[in-house]
Order: sequence, then structure tokens, then C-alpha cells
Amino acid sequence: MKLTDLEAYEILEQCPLRDLKSEGFILRHKKSGARVAVISNDDDNKVFYIGFRTPAEDSTGVPHIIEHTVLCGSDKYPVKDPFVELVKGSLNTFLNAITYPEKTIYPVASCNDTDFQNLMSVYMDAVFHPNIYKHQEIFKQEGWHYELESEDAPITINGVVYNEMKGAFSSADDVLQREILNSLFPDNTYSNESGGDPERIPDLTYEDYLDFHRRYYHPCNSYIYLYGNMDVAEKLRWMDEEYLSHYEEIELDSTVKAQKPFEKPVEITKKYPISSAEPEEDNTYLSYNLVVGDILDRKLYLAFDVLDYALLGAPGAPLKQALIDAGIGKDIVGGYDSSTMQPVFSIIAKNANSADKEKFLATIQDVLNRQVKDGVDKKALLAGISASEFRYREADFGQFPKGLLYGIQCLDSWLYDDMQPFMHVEALDTYRFLREQVETGYFETLIEKYLLHNPHASVVVIEPERGLNAKREETLAEKLAAYKDSLSKEEIKQLIADTKHLKQYQEEPSPKEDLAKIPMLKREDMKREAAPLYNTMKKYGDTTVVHHEMFSNGIDYLRILFDIRDMEIKDLPYVGILKYILGYMDTERYGFSELANEINIHTGGISASCGVYPHVKKTEDMQFMFELRVKTLASELPQAMDLLREIIMTTKISDEKRLREIIAQLRSRVEAAFDGSGHSVASMRALSYFSRAAYYQEATAGISFYELVADLDEHFNEKKDALIAQLEKMVQTIFVPERMIVSVVCEEADYQAVEAQIAFLLKNLYPSKKIVKERSLPELHLEKKNEGFMDASQVQYVARAGNYVRHGFSYHGALRILKVIMGYDYLWINVRVKGGAYGCMNSYMRNGDTYFVSYRDPNLKKTDEIYDGIPQYLADFKADEREMTKYIIGTISDMDTPMNPSAKGARSMTAYLQGLDFADIQKERDQVIGATDEDIRGLKDLIASVLEEKNLCVIGNEDNLKSQSDMFMQLKNLYE
Repeated sequence: MKLTDLEAYEILEQCPLRDLKSEGFILRHKKSGARVAVISNDDDNKVFYIGFRTPAEDSTGVPHIIEHTVLCGSDKYPVKDPFVELVKGSLNTFLNAITYPEKTIYPVASCNDTDFQNLMSVYMDAVFHPNIYKHQEIFKQEGWHYELESEDAPITINGVVYNEMKGAFSSADDVLQREILNSLFPDNTYSNESGGDPERIPDLTYEDYLDFHRRYYHPCNSYIYLYGNMDVAEKLRWMDEEYLSHYEEIELDSTVKAQKPFEKPVEITKKYPISSAEPEEDNTYLSYNLVVGDILDRKLYLAFDVLDYALLGAPGAPLKQALIDAGIGKDIVGGYDSSTMQPVFSIIAKNANSADKEKFLATIQDVLNRQVKDGVDKKALLAGISASEFRYREADFGQFPKGLLYGIQCLDSWLYDDMQPFMHVEALDTYRFLREQVETGYFETLIEKYLLHNPHASVVVIEPERGLNAKREETLAEKLAAYKDSLSKEEIKQLIADTKHLKQYQEEPSPKEDLAKIPMLKREDMKREAAPLYNTMKKYGDTTVVHHEMFSNGIDYLRILFDIRDMEIKDLPYVGILKYILGYMDTERYGFSELANEINIHTGGISASCGVYPHVKKTEDMQFMFELRVKTLASELPQAMDLLREIIMTTKISDEKRLREIIAQLRSRVEAAFDGSGHSVASMRALSYFSRAAYYQEATAGISFYELVADLDEHFNEKKDALIAQLEKMVQTIFVPERMIVSVVCEEADYQAVEAQIAFLLKNLYPSKKIVKERSLPELHLEKKNEGFMDASQVQYVARAGNYVRHGFSYHGALRILKVIMGYDYLWINVRVKGGAYGCMNSYMRNGDTYFVSYRDPNLKKTDEIYDGIPQYLADFKADEREMTKYIIGTISDMDTPMNPSAKGARSMTAYLQGLDFADIQKERDQVIGATDEDIRGLKDLIASVLEEKNLCVIGNEDNLKSQSDMFMQLKNLYE
């Protein structure tokens, strides 16, 4: 069947999308008014989404709560959590839902045709026929509800979205971003919090919530997107027959109204919470924000991406450097945000002071005036264009399917013009145009118009306030106490009964006949053979080269690794610092700003990191590597390797001023990273009590690392000489020929050119002081610490960890299945559904290291007790063939994530470093596909051995941790 045969749709436009090697179609469903965009090509990783324009009218979070709740059962699939059932039994490569300030989308992706159709079916039924009208319990569970356990107990508020947003509202970065939108767009939807303000979420009534769904979840307000290699006509025919044809188009105005330009800038000052131990000095965020044109301006959309790099993003960029030189803030961030109808350019000084506000604004104006008068650095503009174009051509979005990212980008224009879904996904002509404008004054004119003489601007200041969370909690407690006092005895009894009823509803499993309605694949739909490893061992002299031969579209991906397993324990945190300074300081030939431009002109990026690779067969052994990554077009490889040599051999580490800037910036960035990933920080810390591998990771990226960085930041002048000496010594010790190993992804035809560059690098390394044939790991004393780290968050991250190999158990593929069972059954139901946490994770590594952790969790002790219940859950575990198959398919889905050449090379190299061969990987897969529920029950003692170690680390609200201090051996402040 052809698209032209579809009578239910009109084809509004067909156009080649040459940059994406695809064909584009814009369609409209005649009866319902649904919009459809198609990007058709040969990509097997197919993508579908249905999205809706959902402008928030207040900050009760109704769009966000609906996003959560429509995935809790529907007419055709009446189980309580079809989303979870799909995750368990689908080969999806992406499955989620996302709320934005003015839109909500429901995307899925899969490489399997049957699976893809199943995912589409469940999502279409979810959005149009959800069970939210039948079960108010869904709204209470995912949104918010009052809880009252007994007549004497206090009333509390719980709910998944409520707790998620309490976590978000504890973060200074999140508070700032929200206030920036509110300040610039006071008269349209962006002035509201679509995710929900925890203080406003309890104002949302069940009826208002249902009314929002009735209004906005209609096909005439929908955006349907299909991408990849599929029978598009068949998919559209199915959508018409099953869903769209059942609706008549209605009059609905959901358009996002443009904000009328300001006559003059506005100023706003708001508070954000810090813990009692954090200083108020040097903790204010200053921001200057401007509305930049219209998102439907194709050239402006990319031109400001380039200006973002040239003015602010690049190391040493003029706005960033001038503010740092003026002593305003420790880190300067911000840039161009094209996620709103009227894009925003922000300049943000983090860890600053309110007293610096006028100086902050004057410095910005001075720099921008000079950029217009003297001209923007042409090399910086070319570097910004090259970097943006390299990213566009490579289309490497990590674990996310590129078709999904294209689809989200389509909405940048499609949401505001029905005929323009592809405006921003076609970009090569615009990059050519921008290159031609570098010498014409075009970019200077943009600065003058949008950044210098633009009154549609705001100054937003976010100031820290100690005890703000406690004040809010106190206000809430008083409000809830007053509410309780206002209730009659009958109403109190009813609230206790409602609380009990909700818990019973949550505990009651969906009927088997309903579960059977969720479509799923069979075991035979899964590939039996594991993905291959691409490791060809080669030698260049004494240097090992691991060649991962494959088609890489003319790009060479190199990892130059230096074996530092013999590094002294006390030096580990300095390795973490070294990885942050290389590439960001002056070198022999370049200032650090020029260096960044050279890197971006000639490469797709040069970066440093350190990697820990525990050996899978020798459990006490591991590799510890300092790694330099380079990606570049094959034709640019000589320039790329010369830049790498320049960085590792001639970096001017003794530049005190620049080193001071990096340390201050690093502290700020680590704190920001901790705010968003408390679960990772807590689990890594808990593992570090007994695991060498985790100890090394923690020392170079976790709390231990942060403590060193904070100490250096506070006492830089007295410690700078020792720091410089330490780093210079490390550079000369690490970058010697006999430590070097090379990993390269390229085609065979390009390998000889790579080898020539390996020879060049080897010749230019430091001479070795002593040749060591065998490098041994230093002695390390590990001990249980069971720490609680207090911060200003309103929620917790609760981690438990242990190692099963130490108790005589060995790795089995069934542990991969257990991860799915825990994440979407036992932990999901108890920690998330009933406990109200936003998420829960677990992991079982081949070396025995294991952890369980919660995310944005209102509970602490209760969650820890849930972990202790896992062995009994496993002892009682029973699953019929259908249920077991579902878990197995979900596990294989995790194992078979599609990978680009870079990811395939990384996976192969990791296997090499861990002593993992293809036979091991195939054995694991066979164990997964052949697993039974008996294999899962057989893990009871293994998990019990992990939990019996009682290694605990919690990051979270200081009052909660203090009130349960008996759980910890040590209670500390995360930030001081």
C-alpha cells in the first residue's frame, strides 16, 4: 500500500531530506485533524511518538501528572502499569514519556517490527482511553494524596510527581531555570511550572485534572511522528481504523501565545535552600537573560548556537573570561536555549554574591560592546560552526536513537507551524551560509540587535537561605495540622480508610487475564547469538594496539590509554584533577582559548578521563587507566594527534591564575552534578567501603574527590605550589611509552595512517625513568563507614551495597534478569508505587559488586527495610512461562541496545580490559534466554549475602538524617 492510497489522510507535502538521506512527508488526518510527520529511511531503529500541545495554565503540575497517569492502564490494556509490563517484555530501544513547558510526548523505539507495533498500540490506547476516569487511585498515587495512618498520626502528603518535584525544587540550578522562564514570559504558559510546584500540586483537584485531559488529549491537538524503515502506510491505516477515525475535529485553541516584548528589563530576586553547614557567601547565582527572536528563524536557530560557543561556551570565551577576571562567580555558564517558542540567551555566574550584580551587568555590556566594535574572534566563530556541524553529521546521541532526537527537534518548529516539522533537522545549507558570514559583520549585527539593544531581558538573582526547607516543612506541617483540625471525626475516619484503601489498591496485582492482554514477543523472537566483539590485537613495537575494525563513516575514534594501576592511593584524587585541566590550560603554542578553537576546527573533540576495569576472572585484580579520547575525520588525523601531543607534553600547569580558575569552576560543577545524581554518588560511596574498583572511581569522581577540590578551592594560595608540583610529576610519570595502549575504531583502509600517528605520538612522549614490566596495585585498606551525607534536598537517595563473590557465589546471567525484576516489580512497587520515590535502581557486576539505591525518595528507614525484604521475595518468587518470558525479553532489550561505531568500539575495548571474551558474553546470553523462575529463586542466598554486609550510604535532607542518626556510623554535611 502507498501513502497516496490512504483516503483518510491528505498528504500536505512530500520532500527529500537529503541531509538525513531520508524522505519526508507531512500529512493531516482528514476527520480528526491529527498532524502527522514521517521521516522514512533505512534505519532499523524505528521511532514513533504521539505528542500533544499542553500549555500549563497554573503550577499544579497537571501536564506532568497526566504524563505519569495515562500510562497506568487503559481500555484495551487495563493492567495497572502497562508501561512497566512493556519494559519487562519488550525489545524496545527507547520507552518513556516526557513533559516539557508547553508539550508532552510519548515516544517509543524498537528494531523489531512486531515489538514496534505492540508499543504503538499500548501508547495510542494509553493517551486516548486511559483508566484515569475509572480509578481515582491512579491520580492519588502518581500525583498527590493526603495520608493518615491513624487518628493520632499527623496528616502527610505523598505522590510520585509530588516527591519528584520536591527534589527538583531543592536544586539551585532548577530554581534558576524556572525563574528565568517566569521572568521573561510573565503573560504566557512559560510563567507556569508544567512539572508542578510542590506548594501548588495539592491545589489540583481530580476534576480539574480530568478536564485538562478531556481538552488537550484530542487528535486535533496531536503530533504523530514516524521515523525509520517500516511500512508507513500500514501504520497510518491502523491508526486511522483503531483510533483517529473515532474522533471528529473540534475547535481547540492550544497555541502558545508569544510574549509581548518588554519596554525595559525586569529584575527578580528569589531564594533557594541550602543546608545549615553551607556558606551563604559565594553561593548566589546571578543571571542576565534575553529573548532572542523567533524559533522559526532557521538561520538564527544555528547562528546563536555558534555565538553561544564563541562568546560564552568555549574555554576563555570573552564573556566567560571577563567575568572570571572580574572575580564574579566561580563558574560562568548559560548560553542559547532553543526549547521555547521565543528562544533565550542566558549568562549565568554561579557561586557569586548579590553585591556583584551591577558589576556583573556592566562587565557583560562592556564585553558585548567590544565584540561589536572590534569584531568577534573569527577563529572562534569557525570553531563553533565546525563543532556544531561535526555533531550534526555524526548524529551520536549516545543511548538515545537518533530518530528520536530528530523527532524532538521537529517539534521546535512544528509546534508553532503545522507545515514546518523539518525546518531544523535539515542544516547543512545553514552551516554553509554561516561560514560565508564569518567575515561580513553578520554575527556582530546579531549581538548588537539581540544582546546589546534588546529591552526584552531579565536579571534574575537566586540567593541562598539557610533553613528555607525547614521553614517550608514547618509551614506545610502547620497547614496540614490546621486541615486535620478542620475535619470531623467521620472525615478523619474516612481519610484513614482512604489511605488504607490506596495501599490495598497498590498491593493488589492486576488480574492474569488483563496481563495477558499486553502484547509481547516470544523467546524465539530473540537473537540467540550475542553481539560480536571487534577486537583485533596488533602491535606497534612494544605498544599494544586494539583495532576495532568497522565502517565508521570516515571518522577515526582513538583512545590513548596509559596504564596507571601502580598509582599511589594518596595520589588518586589528583588523577581526577589532571583529567579536568588537560586541554583547558595554555600550551607551548596556544593560549587555552586558541587551543579550544583549534580542537574544534580540526576534530570532533579531545577529552581526558580515567577508567576502572575490574577483572572478571581475577576478582582482586583490575585495570586503572588514564585515557585520552580523540574523534576526528580521517583526513584531519595528523592535526588531531599533533594537538593531543601539544596537550599532554606542553600544558603549562604552573599557570597559577588559570589553575585557580579551573579549581573554582570544578568545585561548582561537581556540586551541580551531585545535585542531579545523588543516587550515583551514594551507591558509589557505599561500594567504596569494600570494593577497590569503586574506591578508585569514588576517589576520582565522588565525594572524596569533591572534598579535595573544595579544600584546594578554599586554601588555594597555601596549597598551589604543592598542587602544581604534584600535577607536573604525574604528567611526567604517566605519559611514557611503556604505559601506552591504543584503542582505535576505523576501517582497515585507514589503519595504516593511524599507525603512523601512533608512531608520531610514541616518539614525542616523556622518556621513561625506569622500565617496569609488571605493574602491581598498591596496598589498600578498606572499611565500612555507613555514612549519612546531609544536604538541603527535601528527599533522600538511599543506597545499600555488598559483594557476593566474597561469599563464594559467582556471576550468572540470571542476575541480569533480576535487575529487571527488581527495577520493575519488587523495588518498583514498594519503593516507587507505595513509597512515593521517583525511582529505584539496582546492579550486579561480574566482580560481585552489587547495589540497591532509591532516587528522590521521601523515605529512609522504610526503604532500607524494603531492601532487607528482597531475599524473602526471591524465596517466594514464582512466574509462569509467560511472565518469565516477559522478564527475559526485557533483559535482552537492555543487552541489545543499538550501538554506533564508537559505542561498539568502547564495548569491545572494555571487554578486553576486563578479561572478558566472546564465550563469556555468549554464556551469559544463553543463561538469560534459558532461565527459569527456579534460577531466580536460586539467587536468594546470593542476595542475602550482599545485604548481610549492611553497607549503607544515604544522601538527603539533613533533618531526616538527623532524626534517624542511629542508622549511621557517621553523619556528615555533604557541602561545608
